[in-house]
Amino acid sequence: MSARIVTVTPNPSFDRTIDLAGELQRGAVQRAVATTAEPGGKGVNVSRAIARSGGDTLAVLPGDPADPVIAALADRGIPTATLPIGAPLRSNVTITEPSGTTTKLNEPGPSLAGRQDAFVDLIVRAAAGARWVVLAGSLPPGLDDSTLALIVAALRAQPNPPRIAVDSSGEPFLAVLRAGLPIDLIKPNAEELAEVVGGDADAYEEDPTLAAAAASRLVADGVGAVLLTLGGAGAVLVTADGAWMAAAPRIVARSTVGAGDSALAGYLLAESSAAGPERCLAQAVASGSAAAALPGSLVPALDQTAPDAIAVVRLAPSVASVPHPIP
Repeated sequence: MSARIVTVTPNPSFDRTIDLAGELQRGAVQRAVATTAEPGGKGVNVSRAIARSGGDTLAVLPGDPADPVIAALADRGIPTATLPIGAPLRSNVTITEPSGTTTKLNEPGPSLAGRQDAFVDLIVRAAAGARWVVLAGSLPPGLDDSTLALIVAALRAQPNPPRIAVDSSGEPFLAVLRAGLPIDLIKPNAEELAEVVGGDADAYEEDPTLAAAAASRLVADGVGAVLLTLGGAGAVLVTADGAWMAAAPRIVARSTVGAGDSALAGYLLAESSAAGPERCLAQAVASGSAAAALPGSLVPALDQTAPDAIAVVRLAPSVASVPHPIP
């Protein structure tokens, strides 16, 4: 686990989670039974999970030294490379119900207008010598939809480029896939996969074979691997060598915040330890499930997960060889 994993979070946040004793009632006054506050954003969550497991990580994000997000990461011993912006980072609120239902209220974040080149330069410098760079989450105001593609191109132009993982959605995600640049791993959920290749997200969650066939189109287009998280159903992994399904264990879900990010962290930690695809998938599902069983936006360490209890089933010997254009 000594290989460095650099995460990039263009739109980080300070995440406050409020746990309710019952169902959320619109227009009513309700008292919380517990609250937690953690530095957040997809990439930040991945770094938090890696750091908790003793891994080597660096979180790259915008933010001033005294910002609560940057200060909280420092308090947790997570190294950062930051771009000062002279504005506070956003605060997000998550409301969780006893059933595990999660409602998120996300602010747009401060503008990075005119800071795109400086941010890309920071990422390239921070990525030197890394095994993986993870581009994760939404883009803040002031960065156009091509930003992720620009970052990938800049990283690929380096003499010894790192492996690149992308976990995003919407137009920025589509733009980086349309660019045709080598991407080693993407981590969509069912809804994000449907945005890219079409089809029905609910059908993908219900039928892992159908989900694997859809994900294989992206592998045929040049993506190295697709880690498709399916919530409580588990996850599917598709590479040029085949497709695998791992069902999630039965848990009492307390909060889904950070579960997908923990799954990605688990996969990367396993891969960085030279694990094969089946073990990487098992660790991803074990880490994601462990996160969902924790309150608020807490993330698990590897010793809080049980990958040996995850059954992995091979779905197909190989993926489709016919390229499928990104819409």
